[in-house]
Amino acid sequence: MKKAPRTNKVTILLNDAEQRALDAYCNRYHVENRSKLIRETLIRAILKQMDQDNPTLF
Repeated sequence: MKKAPRTNKVTILLNDAEQRALDAYCNRYHVENRSKLIRETLIRAILKQMDQDNPTLF
């Protein structure tokens, strides 16, 4: 699968508690690429919600 270049930038702000939680998670699980973690976590949540929102036959 060919990787699409990332040309769109998104910036987020975290409060102190959120930043501490992210730091603790990354330290505990030895996350080296926070951008990848956040991107994959965000897209996973979005795709899960979109899948749940799809109309079903039954």
